[in-house]
Amino acid sequence: MIVTGDALDRTAAVKAMAALERDLFGAGAWSERAIAQELDAPARAYYFDVDDVEGDDGTSPRIRGYAGYWYDGYDAQVMTIGVARDHQREGIGRALLERMIAGAKAAGAERMLLEVRVDNDAALALYRSIGFERMGLRRRYYQPEGVDAYTMSLELRPRVVGFAAN
Repeated sequence: MIVTGDALDRTAAVKAMAALERDLFGAGAWSERAIAQELDAPARAYYFDVDDVEGDDGTSPRIRGYAGYWYDGYDAQVMTIGVARDHQREGIGRALLERMIAGAKAAGAERMLLEVRVDNDAALALYRSIGFERMGLRRRYYQPEGVDAYTMSLELRPRVVGFAAN
């Protein structure tokens, strides 16, 4: 089930997101402090995929994935997306990305942008299947590993070339 960030206990969400970041992204993971700052930053929208089971002790549902974007009034920039290893290939990443796209369209975004590691075949296949197109290459974008990133975009509003018929 996908929920917005404000539907979860903030402290628990930050801790869970940080744990997933460390597991998924190693040395390049965002710290708890960076995550808290990102969630508090203006013009951000964050979504979480959670199981629908509340713990017996009243704990929050377990976070299986997360994704967020920044909207600047024209473009929606994907800031991060991650899915727990034991829940990958279950459609969670696609559902989170589709929810971000819907949110960005509703906010009025013209297109969605992202960067992706050139060696992340699963993410590249997902983005292409949704319609993202490669724009360019950022050399040594991902640090500290120095891995290149493709920049990709998805048009959210039809572009009119020439005159539009009324």
